[in-house]
Amino acid sequence: MSDRIAQLSPRLANQIAAGEVVERPASVIKELLENSLDAGASRLDVEIDNGGIKRIKVRDNGKGIDKDDLPLALARHATSKIHVLEDLEAVATLGFRGEALASISSVARLELTSSRDDSGKGWQVSAEGRDMQAQLSPAAHPRGTTVDVRDLFFNTPARRKFLRTEKTEFNRVDDTIKRLALSRFDVSISLRHNGKGVHNLRAGTGRVEKERRVSQVCGPAFMQNALHIDVERSGLRLWGWVAEPAFSRSQADLQFFYVNGRAIRDKVVSHAVRRAFADVLYHGRHPAFVLYLELDPASVDVNVHPTKHEVRFRDGRLVHDFLFGSLHRALADVRPGQREDRESTQAEVTAGGIGAGEFAGQQRMPLSARPSPDTLQQQMQNYGALHQPYQAQPGIAEAGPAALGTPPSSGAAAGTQTWNAQLPPETDDSQAPPLGFALAQLHGIYILAQNEQGLIVVDMHAAHERIVYEQMKTAHAAGGIQAQPLLVPVSLAVSQREADCFEERSDVFTALGFVLQRAGPETLLVRQVPTMLHGAEVEQLVRDVLSDLLGQGDSDRIGERINEILSTMACHGSVRANRRLTVPEMNALLRDMERTERSGQCNHGRPTWTQVKLADMDKWFMRGQ
Repeated sequence: MSDRIAQLSPRLANQIAAGEVVERPASVIKELLENSLDAGASRLDVEIDNGGIKRIKVRDNGKGIDKDDLPLALARHATSKIHVLEDLEAVATLGFRGEALASISSVARLELTSSRDDSGKGWQVSAEGRDMQAQLSPAAHPRGTTVDVRDLFFNTPARRKFLRTEKTEFNRVDDTIKRLALSRFDVSISLRHNGKGVHNLRAGTGRVEKERRVSQVCGPAFMQNALHIDVERSGLRLWGWVAEPAFSRSQADLQFFYVNGRAIRDKVVSHAVRRAFADVLYHGRHPAFVLYLELDPASVDVNVHPTKHEVRFRDGRLVHDFLFGSLHRALADVRPGQREDRESTQAEVTAGGIGAGEFAGQQRMPLSARPSPDTLQQQMQNYGALHQPYQAQPGIAEAGPAALGTPPSSGAAAGTQTWNAQLPPETDDSQAPPLGFALAQLHGIYILAQNEQGLIVVDMHAAHERIVYEQMKTAHAAGGIQAQPLLVPVSLAVSQREADCFEERSDVFTALGFVLQRAGPETLLVRQVPTMLHGAEVEQLVRDVLSDLLGQGDSDRIGERINEILSTMACHGSVRANRRLTVPEMNALLRDMERTERSGQCNHGRPTWTQVKLADMDKWFMRGQ
């Protein structure tokens, strides 16, 4: 190897750049489709062979490229999207680096055909990765552009051998098409593989059309379990769909997040979503969502990675808190009964307004949605005599029922907790509450209830656990964080950087009930801790918080630890299996579930109730067939 400095050839420079931009067929398609969208295309047609390894053809109906610009389109660092450095501060286009076509043409045989008008006449430029000399010739073509890429990595066999099987490469292409389809509902997109149609997604701008496309990409089950959100605050707007925690996934394969129309993966976004689902997601599961964040382009830097998958927010803290607060509130506001509304809407989207499972000509038996007032009154009269309050765990009894928002009954012994078994709010007799009215208890574990849709099955321990937990969190927040001084301060040996971080962010610890003091360049003294964390591993907790503050500017570990303790206390203080409940008690639990935030999942993320519809039970017995 010579130690003399020499200028790289254009071919080698472009092949090196291709290593950043062109990883596999899917990355080629991503770059080409983004160029088409920037050109104003309203229709995109993609054809691939052998997973895209043999051929990739992308055709659009955009505004096309001038004849004189065609050779320049294949040159590196040539673009029409930015002209001065200031343009990078508010980039509104998907592609702008001017590297994609040059990089692709350096490692494949590329033909680009384009026309600027409807005359049917256009021009074609081609390059085959050798000397990068573009060949220009006339060609018939409608308005728009077609890019034909053949034999990817034909001249770089070392790169080609790292490609996977045809199926794997096709799956990556399919995922790329889906991500782009969700970013632009106003664009029709089709995909053909080896001559066979795979996708034909029609454009639409209304909510029904958007939800139809989301259903096509993510599956009908996602839309049936999805919450639609639209929140705007402080110059930020978050809208889209997020699935209920019960629709969690074993892997993060249904997570689509867009910033100003650009699909991104970002640590700030990921952390905010994880925090929002912290209380309701089963361990090891992943949430599903299709979300769109809109903000001033000058507030986000999209030029931090060659593939533009990552972004950097000017005010990451503001974005994080906005995302977390919006999602946290959306999940907390879910109440029983909303799921049926979404399923009804989804049936209209997928079946033109006819719900699946309905048998033509079959009549439903009328549902007595609400017991008669006399019956309910009699039940309430019997409640005091029949109700046997269960003994709360010591951790719960100390706080007292009133502190948890549950007033004790007149006959309850001290240190016990009961449900506030009130009459359901007055409703029209034809309307049952979302969770209906209790019928019976099964094996001392489940409550069976009847509502307008059919049968409700409730895991009474899981449901009551969530109710108690939410009550305890509310009471804890209302009373503030109680703290107690340590008889013997705990000395922590930390790095000077961690000690400096503590002095800069001491307000974080103070707000959470900690009192720390710097006793030296690399020493901290813990003098006071939250009462609820007495006996916990305070030293490790403080170190973890400092690590979070250094790494991401904030920490929620202390709050999470307190919530873990409250969750454990709620679990031990909730009604156990084989505890026999009266009908009024069961109805009181159902009404509490309807009022409680996040009542669809217990503290550990498991579902608390499920609905069995009459249509499904009809199928069991072949009614109407």
